[in-house]
Amino acid sequence: MFNAEAYLRRIGCDGEKKVGIETLRRLQKRHLMAIPYSIETVQVSTDGIQLVELDEDAMFRTVVLEGRGGTCFQLNRLFFRLLGELGYDVTLLAASTAEGWENLGIEVEHMFIRVALDGAEWLVDAGYPGPSYLEPLLVTDAVQTQYGSQFRLVDQGDGAYALQRRARAGRWGVVYTFRLQERQWDDWKEVEAGLRAIAPAPDGDVQGGGLYGRTFDNGQVVLKGRRYLTVRDGRERARTVVDDDEHRALVTHILSEDFPGPP
Repeated sequence: MFNAEAYLRRIGCDGEKKVGIETLRRLQKRHLMAIPYSIETVQVSTDGIQLVELDEDAMFRTVVLEGRGGTCFQLNRLFFRLLGELGYDVTLLAASTAEGWENLGIEVEHMFIRVALDGAEWLVDAGYPGPSYLEPLLVTDAVQTQYGSQFRLVDQGDGAYALQRRARAGRWGVVYTFRLQERQWDDWKEVEAGLRAIAPAPDGDVQGGGLYGRTFDNGQVVLKGRRYLTVRDGRERARTVVDDDEHRALVTHILSEDFPGPP
């Protein structure tokens, strides 16, 4: 059963019930640190992948209490409910990454959250593998810096925005594109249908596929297929993991309950 108190304890925010931007910052970052991004817990029925009609109680037990993590559809859906129960003014947003657009050709590939707070709007995302923002981003045209990385929102016209990120000594690159348009759960039915054709193996693919992400105090690690990326204070280091045993070890490390940071 979904339980806000247990949720807060799981992410190391026991008692963090005051509605405010500082609390919201702690909630998002602690969530990213405590609960990994993992494709291994995608719910699959006899009809294929389920993204919309989910059993939130079962999902809460698996993703949060057991710490197995999930994708944006699980992580941000549960975080959306937590923020709502804590008293935040929340709405769902949809986005698309370059890879998602190429594979599915739709604007609602990714699910994240907008929070209206004290006359300002904030983007909140506890379900992106990275690299991305660790704390809420203000909806503004100003450049914002977090842990050595810079972020900006670029108006693309017709209500569309590109969220861009730049690492230290790097170039601007698009994290995802989106519209500030409130979404409903059913909007992801199209994604659900598209993903059924490429459903992951029931036991997960740790032999070289998969997508995993985890946050530590000043950065993130992302394992996408065989590419292992570490971001620390905005500095990126990427390498290819060739050895199967090392790949399995990295997956286990990212999904571990007490993730200490990159090895």
